[in-house]
Amino acid sequence: MDESPGWQAIDDALAPIYGGTEPHHWGTVVRWWMGGDDPLDGISAYPRTDPVPHWHYVSYGMSELYEKGEDSDPEESGWGFEFTFRLVRDPAEETPPVWAVSLLQNLGRYVFTTGNWFDAGHHMDVNGPIAADREDSAIRAIVFTEDPELGTISTPHGRLRFLQVVGLAREEYEAARQWDALSLLKVLEPRTPLHVTDIDRGSLLADPELAAAVQAGVERDGSKGGVLYLSTLGWEGGTGTATTLRFGALQAPRIGESLRGRLPFGRTLGLQSEDAMIEFRPAGDYSVERAAEGVLVIGVPPAALDDLIGAIGSEAGRAPVPSLPGLEIEIVPTRMRDAYGNETGEVIG
Repeated sequence: MDESPGWQAIDDALAPIYGGTEPHHWGTVVRWWMGGDDPLDGISAYPRTDPVPHWHYVSYGMSELYEKGEDSDPEESGWGFEFTFRLVRDPAEETPPVWAVSLLQNLGRYVFTTGNWFDAGHHMDVNGPIAADREDSAIRAIVFTEDPELGTISTPHGRLRFLQVVGLAREEYEAARQWDALSLLKVLEPRTPLHVTDIDRGSLLADPELAAAVQAGVERDGSKGGVLYLSTLGWEGGTGTATTLRFGALQAPRIGESLRGRLPFGRTLGLQSEDAMIEFRPAGDYSVERAAEGVLVIGVPPAALDDLIGAIGSEAGRAPVPSLPGLEIEIVPTRMRDAYGNETGEVIG
């Protein structure tokens, strides 16, 4: 009997593409559930020559590789996905860069420690280059999409989607937030076949034609990103009282941009942290309501939107929202951290 049927299912999905090709493989000595530091039991990388030379990394460990958990979703294997990542390769390069392995392990560690999982269309600013040793790289954010070759498969432990990590430049990430990450990838795809990441490139939106196509999408569709994840989020007061909303200086400008891309189109915007959520809703009248433990709902009339966005600045301090009586915005400084979670000493705001 196969003791790792989930692992075998991943290998079976790769076989039609790579046949007998032997991948470079990194294994974990001490597994996560045994107290180890790395949540992924293994990562393989295959060399490719088409459609552009690249490395194709595939993870083992976000799904159930060995046994089906008694309390797990019977329809999905583990978290329901494994990571993939495609990185531009010099045809003469024989060994895949190890930093990409660290990137996937860090993403897995985030999921295992916070309980927040990823799905196609999710995106993340990593507050620095995705290649930790390449400070000169413009690729400083990521978006997730279904791997265009591996897709979704059935395993003995349930459904498994191969979720590809795609690197974005800062301008591209801003466009993904203001519009829709998957729509953005479709626009960029002719320049990034199979969504291969090139950490040496600049922003593709420097091309006027691509930039115009993205801007047209933003103006036509608004933002499809209904939830913005924040590291600093809180409030004081609530229903029937003066209310102060608290945001971090680093992420505050994105809140205003997201509000602009959601509320005028009749869509809500949720701001989510590990232990709290604020939801802004388009409404005829201003309202503040504690909908549940740790959840605050704010109704915003169209005429008050500009005042609300104007009060959410990037400088530390407090500002009232004139057209929403009793509502105040507090911006607090953000202490920057590196890719490993350590404070760098830099403070924003």
